[in-house]
Amino acid sequence: MRSNRSHIAGMALADLREQYRRDLFDDYVPFWRTSGFDFELGGFMCAVADDGTQLNTEKSMWYQGRGLWTHSFLYNHFGGDEHLEMARMTKDFVIKHGRDKDGNWVTSMDREGRITADADRMGYAALFLAEGLQEYAKAADDEESMDLAIDVFWQGTKMYNDPDRDINQGYIPVSYPGMRVGGFEMVTIVLLNSLLQKRSDPALEARMSNALENVTDRFWHPEYRLNNEALDHNFNRRDDENEDFVYLGHAIETFWMILHEALRRQDPALFDLAAERLKRHIEVAWDDVYGGFFRAMEVNGALTFDKVLWLQEEVLIGTMILMEHTDLEWPAWWFDRTFHYVQDKFPLRQHGYPMWIMGGDRKVTYQPKTARKGNFHHPRHLMLNLLSLDRMIERNGAVSGIWQ
Repeated sequence: MRSNRSHIAGMALADLREQYRRDLFDDYVPFWRTSGFDFELGGFMCAVADDGTQLNTEKSMWYQGRGLWTHSFLYNHFGGDEHLEMARMTKDFVIKHGRDKDGNWVTSMDREGRITADADRMGYAALFLAEGLQEYAKAADDEESMDLAIDVFWQGTKMYNDPDRDINQGYIPVSYPGMRVGGFEMVTIVLLNSLLQKRSDPALEARMSNALENVTDRFWHPEYRLNNEALDHNFNRRDDENEDFVYLGHAIETFWMILHEALRRQDPALFDLAAERLKRHIEVAWDDVYGGFFRAMEVNGALTFDKVLWLQEEVLIGTMILMEHTDLEWPAWWFDRTFHYVQDKFPLRQHGYPMWIMGGDRKVTYQPKTARKGNFHHPRHLMLNLLSLDRMIERNGAVSGIWQ
């Protein structure tokens, strides 16, 4: 056994915790309260310039569900009635305006709630909304919201399971009817992991087991030792451009979520498998020339060279989980490398603004006129790692001992 961990990324645990606290409560929280939330009608408007100017008032359903989760989670773990109020207003706005005449959750609305884009046929709108609703249910002690979260989850899952569902996935080389994508399984895993900690449900447990099997077996490419992002409806790997397409960001994100699920299940074998595959994808995704992690690749073709903040932060979440619960040395090395890269490249404070660059080219070249701010991946990273650091400090840096 190693001695207690006193430093991470060259910083004492308390100092690193303070960095995370500042980034969350002195940067993220005040930005959204002044620039991105509609305190009159409810909901998040994410097209915001670096100086806080709203560029439009569209309310994307993805970002309503995500914001609902973020501020419910903030309230549940850090307190603050203002976060619960933002979550409640968002929930009320979405339930009032967010469904079309057939009861499907739409892609976006305008500020007043008029539908501006048709139902989300990928199913993600329902998943993100369900994720937000189940977290809000705990925050507000609202069993009706939990019931709705479960109904909305199954609604999105039914849409996903439709073999005739034909929609261009956008980021995948080839789309075909009823296709299976790693991203949908990923959001299912993180949603159900949280929901099942709050309510026992055999059908949801079965779907979780199914999603784990899909990710660790069906999407896993044994030759490449990487996860494919796309399979056909019957989980077959076709001989086309999808055969070697790996969405590294989703794979890295998914495997830290499986670490969390292994902890919930107290399943050390699943935990070790997820740790091993997380490490594999991290190593493949690293840019040895400019640093940071590539978002996607074709194993026998090209890399997707842009750098997005969310992917870098998924690495920081996964390696923090492993530092909290294991004596492995490699997570500390990768966390150190990634943390300093992110702190160097992405904060907008070096350009005179709050918040962080969401994405850029391979070098993360600053672009002064961007039109999107995130209310999900960045604060999720800050909150999860802040909670991990709190627990580590409470144990004086000792490993959790969950597997002992």
